[in-house]
Amino acid sequence: MPAATSIGGDGRRWWWRLHVTVMATCLATRACSGATTLHYKWVVENIFWSPDGQQNMVMAINGGFPGPNITARVGDTIEVELSNNLNTEGVVIHWHGIRQFATPWSDGTASVSQCVINPGQTFPYNFKVDKAGTYFYHGHYGMQREAGLYGSLIVEEGDEGQKEPFQYDGEFSLLLSDWWHQTVYQQEVGLSSDPFQWINEPQSLLINGRGQYNCSLASRYNSSAALPECSLGGGEQWAPNVLKVLPNKTYRLRIASTTSLASLNLAIGDHNVTVVEADGNYVQPFSTTDVDIYSGETYSVLFTTNQNPYENYWISVGVRGRLPQTPQALALVNYLPNHASKFPVSPPPVTPQWDDYNRSKAFSNKIQGLEGTTPPPPADYDRRIMLLNTQNTIDGLTVWAINNVSLSFPPTPYLGALKYGIKAAFDQTPPPDTFPDWYDIMSPPANPNATTGNAIYTLDFNSTVDVVLQNANTLQPNDSEIHPWHMHGHNFWVLGYGDGKFQRGDEEAFEKTGRRPPLKNTAVIFPFGWTALRFVADNPGAWPFHCHIEPHLHMGMGVVIAEGVDLLGDVPKETLSCGLTGMMFSSGNGEKEGHN
Repeated sequence: MPAATSIGGDGRRWWWRLHVTVMATCLATRACSGATTLHYKWVVENIFWSPDGQQNMVMAINGGFPGPNITARVGDTIEVELSNNLNTEGVVIHWHGIRQFATPWSDGTASVSQCVINPGQTFPYNFKVDKAGTYFYHGHYGMQREAGLYGSLIVEEGDEGQKEPFQYDGEFSLLLSDWWHQTVYQQEVGLSSDPFQWINEPQSLLINGRGQYNCSLASRYNSSAALPECSLGGGEQWAPNVLKVLPNKTYRLRIASTTSLASLNLAIGDHNVTVVEADGNYVQPFSTTDVDIYSGETYSVLFTTNQNPYENYWISVGVRGRLPQTPQALALVNYLPNHASKFPVSPPPVTPQWDDYNRSKAFSNKIQGLEGTTPPPPADYDRRIMLLNTQNTIDGLTVWAINNVSLSFPPTPYLGALKYGIKAAFDQTPPPDTFPDWYDIMSPPANPNATTGNAIYTLDFNSTVDVVLQNANTLQPNDSEIHPWHMHGHNFWVLGYGDGKFQRGDEEAFEKTGRRPPLKNTAVIFPFGWTALRFVADNPGAWPFHCHIEPHLHMGMGVVIAEGVDLLGDVPKETLSCGLTGMMFSSGNGEKEGHN
């Protein structure tokens, strides 16, 4: 990818049109040969389900939870006719990790790429997948992801000549999530109340939508266990997942975290794993006993069934980064021909200490781009944006803010407002690129008051942008939280992590380490630390960039970036049927009126 300084003026437009032409040619031939269209009809509705043994309301697709798995190949087109059968609220679905190149209106983000799909309406998502990897999809309106609106999306290499840089005999997908018994509607009211009412810790952790509440599969290993042993026949909705394997084979385990709050750690009893993919990008393989995974991240790991073939083994998933109040989630690796009812001899692996951040940082630093598949980042940047994450107050309400601005989404989608020049749709004053040098990140804010805003960061097309995510103290003394940040429409290079307050010149430290920065779409900021990212603004559209912890985004922890919207053709009208764009289209005056 060329550095931003190598193409300027009209050359930027020429480069993007060439890029689209090359991609379209690939997708029309069998350079992506065999590409096909996968068509789905989905209905979103609320149903009763028992994810952890206690019946609750779940937001489901086609009557099931989690949603249907999608498996596609590079070059395929995915079409989803999404019908909203909810009674009182709109819905959208975000295709997490899919860049939506040339189809930003299918990103599935309410108030950014589209209007919500109202009850009784059907909306067509239509996009191509151009990169193999492990992805997922989820609701992106309110806190619908926490309500259960999510599922797996796997993209395999397309052409037989395109080989993955590793081999395996079979694969499994694990979708990790957390689960509350209180409804998201009650939680949303609490988050916006004075006094503030936090959602607290989840009642259970789920693996592919299955967990156990008020009992434990592991209690038999501990005579003084706090929870009784679960009594299960295997056919229940909350019965554990069973991964059936053959001895002396290598399996790929695709792991995706769609948690609303929890940072997690996954381990397989008596087995090491080799990490080979992160967020749809191949990484330099490394062996480890366990994997930290933050909300919004995906990984592929390989494990070999080289242990005692007469035994079964636990997969354990536990909480990191917060004081755990939720039991581990468990699944079973079932060595055939053993019966799945055969309990492992050993108890589940113990989740590492929740606040051992040095261990967490060491794991994150092991993620490096695979040479030959991961291009190096541009040597320099055109613009640097410093984003300070703080907890604040507005009119007595607790919020999260970025550079002292708490994001509030407007009723008119940014994509339509930018495309048609509707300046009244959102604040035209650019948000701040940095925060005051004097700000003390180690103490609660001296002035906790923030402001609400909906202005966006407008980026020069094809420019190279550095973002430094700076963590700080919350409203409570000696308290700073983990925040996994997800960027829509882009992959970014993770240049490095640091402790304390970012200083000019800190980038030189990680440039000297010799590590190959990985490409990802989600990256964590550790407590009282910073994370430095670099990306190229090469995807015309409007894109959210936000903390993937759902209540944090709900409380304003995010920004919106935009680039090259003028390069887009017509935006489908059904995407923009609300707010000022909806009024524009209904008036019949079209684009001309939009510029008034």
